[in-house]
Amino acid sequence: MSDYRVLPSVEQLRQRPGVQALVRQFGHGAVVEAIRAETDALRQQMGAGTTVPGLGAAPMGRDAAAEVIEARLAARLREIFRSSLRTVINATGVIVHTNLGRAPLSPAALAAVTCAGQRYITLEYDLERGARGHRDEHAEPLLCRLTGAESAVVVNNCAAATMLMMAALASGREVIVSRGELVEIGGGFRVPEVMAQSGAILREVGTTNRTRASDYAAAISDRTALILRVHRSNFTIEGFTEQPSLEELVAIGRERGVTVVEDLGSGNILGGLAGATALGGLRLDEVPGLEALLRREPTVQASISAGIDVVCFSGDKFLGGPQTGIIVGRRDRVQLVRRHPLMRALRVDKLTYAALAGTLTEYAAGRARESIPVVVMLARTPAQIEGRARRLADALRASGDYDTEIIDGRSTVGGGTSPGLTLPTRLLALTHRSLSPDSLESALRRLDPPVIARIDGARVVLDLRTVFEDEDDVLIGGLLTIR
Repeated sequence: MSDYRVLPSVEQLRQRPGVQALVRQFGHGAVVEAIRAETDALRQQMGAGTTVPGLGAAPMGRDAAAEVIEARLAARLREIFRSSLRTVINATGVIVHTNLGRAPLSPAALAAVTCAGQRYITLEYDLERGARGHRDEHAEPLLCRLTGAESAVVVNNCAAATMLMMAALASGREVIVSRGELVEIGGGFRVPEVMAQSGAILREVGTTNRTRASDYAAAISDRTALILRVHRSNFTIEGFTEQPSLEELVAIGRERGVTVVEDLGSGNILGGLAGATALGGLRLDEVPGLEALLRREPTVQASISAGIDVVCFSGDKFLGGPQTGIIVGRRDRVQLVRRHPLMRALRVDKLTYAALAGTLTEYAAGRARESIPVVVMLARTPAQIEGRARRLADALRASGDYDTEIIDGRSTVGGGTSPGLTLPTRLLALTHRSLSPDSLESALRRLDPPVIARIDGARVVLDLRTVFEDEDDVLIGGLLTIR
């Protein structure tokens, strides 16, 4: 039988220098709880006659038992306190990866968040009057400057923006929308269901593939509050199709006295600034596929310029900022949205405002190409990506564990943006000498930080378009540990 008297007490373990260091890191209560759990685990292991790793079959003394428990404590506590939100290396080539947090924030946005989080700020305080102010006015000047809109408000995501917009402008009345635009977005949220929650009444017009301006005009009645245009951001309709222009919808709305609104989803302001400073002088034809992408993805500026009364879009997709739903448009229409009771339920906090303002400032200052990660990744050329991939390939081949090849591939914007449009890239294709593609892909996810890759055919492929340059050495080091 095992002699359980060799097991140290909780107090004896707590006095060990290594355990005291854990107390300072994780707290007294958590460490005591972990000590008891590891002592019980060792007691059961001894009772079952199982060999304790590192000690062989020799009788265990109290010091040896204490060392075993202490060694296990750190691992247990790290696992208990490990956040479920972990940093990963995105090697998928999907720039706005919905499952990986969408858009990474720029250094300027992160600095603004740090400042807002560490100190008191004027979230709802008017310095000029020395009295309470309004949080919903933050970021409005920058949004108006960049989009050409008269007014703007911010809520917590684009679905919320759509619902609030319709609740404020169309509750109890009809909203006309094309059947071909009744989309379902990520997570199973459907436009008709969002509309129903707003209190608006859906009025479908046209067919799935063809809707004409005359269909909208014929559907207008004294019950009509809005004409709604929805960007089909996550699918395309090809072939025998028809869709009225923004100008046609605006003309109908003006003639019949109906407000025209648009859910753009992706939040592309970059394409509307391509001729200005946001791309830092980059010629679009320098990046294969980028010009076609920017010209096809509708811009907020184009919608405002065409006369759309209210436009809503996401802040964490093409824009490259924090998760937000942004509403811009005519001052009188946006003011109704701002005053709606739901605004308080859907408003954003100080950290989100700070991150959004930091992001928008980079666009306004013409630094987006160098500082907004989404824009940086969009602007990478296949040649630039290949140069980095070859460096990784050389290091991996030298290890003797990998066969490597640089092959053509396609990167995607992701996040329900630009369906069917991709950017040419160069992929690092990997074959491990002793692991199958599935096993290698799984091993990559177990690294610290985990690496998220994909399998193409019989090989794991890495697209460095979405890997930060300072992650290259970390990626090499992780790959070299896989055996």
